[in-house]
Amino acid sequence: MLHSYIPVLMFIAVALLLGLILLLLGLIIQPFKPSKEKTAAYECGFPPFSDARMQFDVRYYLVAILFIIFDLEIAFLFPWAVVIRKVGLGALAAVLVFLGILTIGFIYEWKKGALEWE
Repeated sequence: MLHSYIPVLMFIAVALLLGLILLLLGLIIQPFKPSKEKTAAYECGFPPFSDARMQFDVRYYLVAILFIIFDLEIAFLFPWAVVIRKVGLGALAAVLVFLGILTIGFIYEWKKGALEWE
């Protein structure tokens, strides 16, 4: 039985060996000429003007939650819409619960003002 796993183990071994060789090769032949400009922090072409650990506005996170809400909704509703005639009322109830949870998230986004751009 273990005999059938030999090609998989060989593939993993070759992949690990090749990855290690390429990493070591990059470390060996890389040009290493550090300068003040090369080792400076980079922020969109401008010199950094504040600490990298500054707090972000909560709206960035709310926009991410909004994206997840709509992305998940579309990802789960397409397959359900394809088999809508084959599924029963139980599946309809499950989708309605799912959409209800997403609607609660959308209302939360709306109340926090994530949809209002200034």
